[in-house]
Amino acid sequence: MSSTALPVAAPCALPGTPLADVRSGIDACVHCGFCLQACPTYVNLQDENDSPRGRILLMREVLEGTLPVDDPDVQTHIDRCLGCRACETACPSGVPYGQMLEAMRATLAEGRPRPLVARVILGTFARRWLLALVLFGARVLRATRIPGLLARVVRGRLGFAMAMLASTRRAVPTRGWRAAGDGARGPAVLLEGCVMRGLYAHTHAATRRTLAHNGYRMTAARRQGCCGALHAHAGDLEGARALARTNIAAFERAPDATIVTNSAGCGAMLKEYGHLLADDPAWAERAHAVAQRARDVSELLAAAGPRPARGRVRDGAAPVRVTYDAPCHLLHAQRLADPPLAVLRAVGGVELVPLAEADQCCGSAGIYNLIEPETSDAVLAPKLQHVAETGAALVASGNPGCLMQLGAGLARSGLAARVVHPVELLDAAYASAPR
Repeated sequence: MSSTALPVAAPCALPGTPLADVRSGIDACVHCGFCLQACPTYVNLQDENDSPRGRILLMREVLEGTLPVDDPDVQTHIDRCLGCRACETACPSGVPYGQMLEAMRATLAEGRPRPLVARVILGTFARRWLLALVLFGARVLRATRIPGLLARVVRGRLGFAMAMLASTRRAVPTRGWRAAGDGARGPAVLLEGCVMRGLYAHTHAATRRTLAHNGYRMTAARRQGCCGALHAHAGDLEGARALARTNIAAFERAPDATIVTNSAGCGAMLKEYGHLLADDPAWAERAHAVAQRARDVSELLAAAGPRPARGRVRDGAAPVRVTYDAPCHLLHAQRLADPPLAVLRAVGGVELVPLAEADQCCGSAGIYNLIEPETSDAVLAPKLQHVAETGAALVASGNPGCLMQLGAGLARSGLAARVVHPVELLDAAYASAPR
């Protein structure tokens, strides 16, 4: 009788690091290449090191000591990753690339400080009082209409940042209406978040009204804050865990309520709280329980139908042409493809037109467009071309980063289309219904 010895894994050169904790994911990659055409950085840069399987190979070599953890080229290729997780949708082996990327960045950060821009942003988002002050200032600036002017005359990232801020203005006006519902579908509590609460209060209001109109009883959870997604994506896992604990405690005060998100990135983060705190004995079970209650607003509205709107969103006499761009963390992380389209199909007075490569990233990726602007612009360019080809007046997307990235790109390209959250369109149609 003969036997074949199983291959022996190479020794780990970085025991006890976040990267060592995801070795099973690294080993699961068979380097088949299905991820290549799904990856926006590989498609645009044509560098194997900027593909998912290339980055996984870098992770392996760092973990096994073949490459030093402070290798600048490793840092460059890991930094260039958008974290869109489209590779997970394409992967036949179920490789948890998003978790591996966060672990790799956390391990690299132990030996090298993050860029100053990243440190400032993450530090601001970790402090509620400071973030509230910054967002208040942003709202005041937005109200002056100066950002729109600067976006047209100032070049570079400052002009783009001003265009992003200008794009957060309400795109679809609604007259006041009072949602009526019986609450039969049970209680729901909204994750207010940070950017959504600070710059998209109109989207929050639309979310609450449409859910109430579709049978959900809206309640509140005090003392919640930033979900931690930006920190996790940047490799600041401890910062993300601290923010997650704050939210878990807040949502435990509404134990029977479904937790609703209208930000794809925040929703994906909440649904992964169980993984984030899996090694914390005091919080693991609590984190898992909260994660199990999290739902995107489109999930809840699709479960309710949603109720068709008797009103219509119009541009003069003609239906408004709308196209939908899928946020990466809704499509690839949460695996929600049809619910947002169900929301848009319930809106009267809308002509829904398909967007080519709607499953491709827009280049926002949290703070990526601020720290990797060249690659972000390269990823955004084909998206804007596809939007132009639709002739749409409105581009719908369910994530604040995507709305700001697309809105700024459209404005800077001279395109007339504006951006809107899908729930705002449904809310506007409900509001215009005859009473």
